[in-house]
Amino acid sequence: MTLSGNRIWTVLAALATILALWSVPASAQVTAFKQAVAEAASSDKDIAAFYQSNGYDSIWTGGTSRDRDRRAALIRALETADDHGLPVSRYDPQALIAKMKSARTPRDMGLVEVEISRVFLQYARDVQTGLLVPSRVDSRIVRQVPYRDRTSYLVNFTKSSPTGFFKALPPRTHEYTALMKQKLRMERLMAEGGWGQTVPAGKLEPGQSGNAVVIMRNRLMAMGFLDRTASQSYDAKMTAAVQQFQLAHGLAVDGVAGQTTLVEMNRSVEERLQSIIVAMERERWMNKERGSRHILVNIPDFTAKVIDNGKLTFETRSVVGATNSDRPTPEFSDVMEFMVINPSWYVPRSIVTSEYLPALKRNPNAVSHIEITDSKGRRINRGAVNFNQYTERTFPFSMRQPPSKGNALGLVKFMFPNRHNIYLHDTPSKSLFDRESRAFSHGCVRLADPFDFAYTLLAKQTSDPKGLFQGKLASGNEQTVMLEQPVPVHIIYRTAFTTPKGDTQYRRDIYGRDARIWDALSQAGVALRAVQG
Repeated sequence: MTLSGNRIWTVLAALATILALWSVPASAQVTAFKQAVAEAASSDKDIAAFYQSNGYDSIWTGGTSRDRDRRAALIRALETADDHGLPVSRYDPQALIAKMKSARTPRDMGLVEVEISRVFLQYARDVQTGLLVPSRVDSRIVRQVPYRDRTSYLVNFTKSSPTGFFKALPPRTHEYTALMKQKLRMERLMAEGGWGQTVPAGKLEPGQSGNAVVIMRNRLMAMGFLDRTASQSYDAKMTAAVQQFQLAHGLAVDGVAGQTTLVEMNRSVEERLQSIIVAMERERWMNKERGSRHILVNIPDFTAKVIDNGKLTFETRSVVGATNSDRPTPEFSDVMEFMVINPSWYVPRSIVTSEYLPALKRNPNAVSHIEITDSKGRRINRGAVNFNQYTERTFPFSMRQPPSKGNALGLVKFMFPNRHNIYLHDTPSKSLFDRESRAFSHGCVRLADPFDFAYTLLAKQTSDPKGLFQGKLASGNEQTVMLEQPVPVHIIYRTAFTTPKGDTQYRRDIYGRDARIWDALSQAGVALRAVQG
């Protein structure tokens, strides 16, 4: 039997360690190890607290089968971090292995022990609640990430099956699992060269033929929207395939490959893969129970949905905040507590001073449908006020639009009180819901079918939700209806998401947030990879 060079050195290193340990009394070995652990852990209060509580014993570097299983499970998790869109280089498992192999003394082992725990904690938090801090990437991502106590990771790990512990860390949602599957599929597509040639045209219509039509046919087949065909014309089958593509990308479904459709069709596998990895990071930011019933507003999808026990109960189109710097809808979660039927619109101060005050300076009777009130809520006489004397800072009045069909909030608003002053509501501007892209509001979310949305919410607390709602509406007076069971609301931003059938849909990055997240992930070491099938 012969040994390779590497194997010989490994054996010699092991023998050297054993001989070194034999030459040192057992009590001194233990003391040196524990002193090293205490010293190395002192710079991290969570790690220090854990080791203090367990008497500075090893959980990684000991010779027991349990320690070996823990080491092996950690290395496997770190080496497959790419599966989750995380950078293996951030954890550097090979460096950990090298440090373990090179440890010669109890002190060395104590230092390695703490280093392994440090890497373990970094990975555990990253894969469970995200690599990035959302608000540092974009100030309007104000989501409260459900961070776990770092010490608890170590405590729970020592009480668990190592493999089972790592398996339970990532979000255990259908969405996260489906995104991971799609990620692997896209990585294989990258290795195969993607979807082929991009379509060299500005617009293609049914009935056309030619080289650009053939290229679009091939691309639609590669994407899975068109069955294999030798047709060289933009026929009925290709029209249906374009419609399916448009539907899966949130575009107007007309079967015509216009400029917007072709821009989306020509996006590369790499671009779509970036969206998926960003969506996985976003899913980690929300790694907590969302509520058996909850409301999901996806900003770039322009929809609001009611989800019951994981299934879609109701869906409506929405209008979200405009792309102007001060209007994009923020991302956060809260709890809907009540609805207001026949609401008044209390005009936000920002709109009062930036939009209405300049108009009032030009004409005191401008925006006459809005009441101007003093600090006690009393309506003032416009003719008795010189509006030109006020600035945005000194304007002393408030503005209110009474209940009416023309009210900016429509006939109902849905309240989940929050510091961002964001809520869901009706609107008299119904034509906006026919637009393909619907980013027009001052930040709040307008609903295309607010009455049906209200009926869905009220159905949990009355046998006649429509009758209850319409009775309040008919009064013409502002009426508050409490929800007996408050409903969590999650305002999210996903340019890649999956359907119940497991298909992936894509939307445009209307605020540029996903691009900023991808840049931040890239800076942290995340990179696209191609995987051979």
